[in-house]
Amino acid sequence: MKKLHLALGLISLIALIAAPHFFKTYGVYLLTYWLIYVIANLGLNLIVGYAGLKALGHAAFFGVGAYTSAILMKTGVDFWSAMAVGMVLCFVLGLLVGFPALRVQMHYLAFATLGLNEIFVLVVKNESWLTGGTFGISNIARPSLFGYVFKAPIPFYYFVLAFALLSFFILWWIVHSPWGKAFTALRDNPIRAESLGVNIQRYTLLTFAIGGVYAGVAGSLFASLVQYIDPSPFDVQISILMFLMVIIGGPGYLLGPVLGSFIGVFAPEWLRFTQGWYLLLFGLVVVVLMVWLPGGLLSLRQRLASRSEARAHELARLRPAHRKTA
Repeated sequence: MKKLHLALGLISLIALIAAPHFFKTYGVYLLTYWLIYVIANLGLNLIVGYAGLKALGHAAFFGVGAYTSAILMKTGVDFWSAMAVGMVLCFVLGLLVGFPALRVQMHYLAFATLGLNEIFVLVVKNESWLTGGTFGISNIARPSLFGYVFKAPIPFYYFVLAFALLSFFILWWIVHSPWGKAFTALRDNPIRAESLGVNIQRYTLLTFAIGGVYAGVAGSLFASLVQYIDPSPFDVQISILMFLMVIIGGPGYLLGPVLGSFIGVFAPEWLRFTQGWYLLLFGLVVVVLMVWLPGGLLSLRQRLASRSEARAHELARLRPAHRKTA
């Protein structure tokens, strides 16, 4: 099984490297856009999938990273320093957001994080002296490394791909570390986890902080990709869309955000032939998936295995009764 996973991972990597050469400019843009959402949703998966916290304000972290990078780069700060500042701000904001999670849970926490997202959007719209208000910030620079500017679509795609791979392997390390075990214990049974010595307060705050950093990195890359930002890509609807991406792919699965983000980014494009109906069709697809596979697409294998096991147990139970009647 390990060899199979390694082979699939290598094939996927080759496909990601080769993919932009088979698309035109807009296709490369969509691939890059997808990878940015993968990075953001990897952090959200840590919050929702592994820690079991219902957070619906992830676009606020996404926006903090984007606006921090855009504002600092417009003043002459290089991309790397601007991204680092955005990551620190998102980490601190994550700690602050984590405090309500210590008091409220489930849908109450979801409403609290939605409120935070709305506050962020209002601040960005009203503080036009800093953020440009509804007019936004334009002419955002592309990043550079050792004097090379990632200006063309394909080089910038590879730049974002490197961040996505690094983000994925960092999350893999976190999940398989003692931190990951503490996060899943927090999700499965907080009372039992606390009785076993898990510091609930510390790990709840840490979950939001790490998830916020992921979104901050994605926001910085997003600002450089589109080179123009306004409040609309960071509103409540985007937070809900990010949440749905994680749920569709499979919360608590490492590849869940990868698959969910792919569907969330490309499905509306594939459904554009329906003209004004594509959003309705996309919504129906999401509803069907949530009813049929509430654990996400990646839970299909586990669901089929459970059904097969239940069927085997049922047959084993019926065999003695059949022998007695015979």
